[in-house]
Amino acid sequence: MNEFAGVVTDIRLESRVDGTALWQMAVSGSTFRAGDTGVLEAVARSGTRLTIPVLGVSADGESGEMWHQVEKPLAAGTAVTGRVKESGLER
Repeated sequence: MNEFAGVVTDIRLESRVDGTALWQMAVSGSTFRAGDTGVLEAVARSGTRLTIPVLGVSADGESGEMWHQVEKPLAAGTAVTGRVKESGLER
C-alpha cells in the first residue's frame, strides 16, 4: 500500500455537466502519478472523518503539478492522508 501525508495546496473547477461538478486538487507530498486512483482522507473541524475518492490524476503540462480529480473538493490548507490504488489493488 502506498500511503502518504500531505496538504491540499490548490483547487480548481475542472467541469460542470448537468449540475454535476468535477474538481481538481493539488496536494503537497502526494505520491499519486498520472492515471492513478485512490482516496484522500481528512478530518473535518467537527471531528468527522472524510473520505474523498480520487477518480484520476493528471499532470499540468507547464508546471508538472499533479492534479487529483474529485467530485467533492477539500479546502486549501486541509491536511490529508492519501492511499494510491493501482489496477484495483492498493499500491
